[in-house]
Amino acid sequence: MSDQQTNSSKQGGEVSEQQVVDFLKQHPEFFNQHQHLLEDLHIPHQRAGTVSLVERQTSILRQQNRAMNAQIDELIDTARHNDLQFDKTRRLIINLLEAHNLDEAIVAIDEGLCQNFNGDVVQLILFGDPNALQANNLKVVTREEADPHLADLIESDWAICGSLNDKERHFLFDDRASKVLSAAAVPLVCGKPIGFLAIGSFEANYFHSSMGTLFLNYIGEVLSRVCYRLAGPEQLD
Repeated sequence: MSDQQTNSSKQGGEVSEQQVVDFLKQHPEFFNQHQHLLEDLHIPHQRAGTVSLVERQTSILRQQNRAMNAQIDELIDTARHNDLQFDKTRRLIINLLEAHNLDEAIVAIDEGLCQNFNGDVVQLILFGDPNALQANNLKVVTREEADPHLADLIESDWAICGSLNDKERHFLFDDRASKVLSAAAVPLVCGKPIGFLAIGSFEANYFHSSMGTLFLNYIGEVLSRVCYRLAGPEQLD
């Protein structure tokens, strides 16, 4: 204990609680040197009687250990989930790279995202001339048509997950929009916006704003280049 604390104690006649706390913080080995004090020192327990300081400290350490183990388990679960997502993404990317036309690319997207990522509805939208770009399950619109409906989404370079407004949802999913309760909108960009990949779910919370979009953004980057190559830059707005 410092001289100032000692003098203060002498003048006041007694040691304050804060002085005891400060002293024990500065001398954590105090009870090792005065173990006989532990025989009479007890701390009220929340549930049953009293416990010794050592028992109390052991209880705190056990609580901290349980919390740490829970954090480790959560990290392991996250790593396993990411490993599974990576494997699904890898297979989808390989199928996209092997596509020889837009029809094959759309089949790869539909199979990969609906079967492996549990999406209920998948829609590929490209900005271009509807008469020049044609493929099964491909929606082609001009950029001028899309802007009034998707202006906020087009401004983003990253996938957006959650609930879309009615105008966005109906433009992306057409007659299936009423069933889509949550969605992911992935911008397709190759020097400029060239379209969207829309993934819808019939579950309200399947896609949500706090979920990670790392793999969706990666898929979007690859799909952008695949569509740019297969459609031809001259056909895209």
